[in-house]
Amino acid sequence: MAKNPEWEERVKGLLKAELKKRGVGYRELAEKLSEMGIPETERNIANKISRGGFTAVFFVQSLVAIGAQSVRISE
Repeated sequence: MAKNPEWEERVKGLLKAELKKRGVGYRELAEKLSEMGIPETERNIANKISRGGFTAVFFVQSLVAIGAQSVRISE
């Protein structure tokens, strides 16, 4: 799979913005994902988001975990 840093940064920014909007940190996200049966640690989440190359599945799971109903993609 080819790397695309611009898109990775954009998606990483979307997820970070949604977390910030809801006041959810990586530890709380890990707890919420674990409650959904998706074992993640705070460190794993920090690494995934830092890299920006996480899967669409992780992205959607995270949004569901924090209660996001929609995400604005355009700026």
